[in-house]
Amino acid sequence: MDVLIYLIPASLLLAGGALAAFLWSLKSGQYDDIEGAAHRILMDDDDQPADDGVAVAVWAGRGGVTDGDLGANGGVRRQRAAD
Repeated sequence: MDVLIYLIPASLLLAGGALAAFLWSLKSGQYDDIEGAAHRILMDDDDQPADDGVAVAVWAGRGGVTDGDLGANGGVRRQRAAD
């Protein structure tokens, strides 16, 4: 029973820390837009040009290319653009 002298204050400190972390997350706006990330992942960003310095070459329809050469991404191979 003497161990309760240490466990009760430790549990109260732990619960107080969890409450403080939760209140900080509320104050800093962590829960303001909980559905935004779910909607952003569904948006189609293919219309925007890639600005990552990577050139895209489509190999489908050129002579000597077979279906096995197209790769897993439907015939689009990404290569680094020459500087």
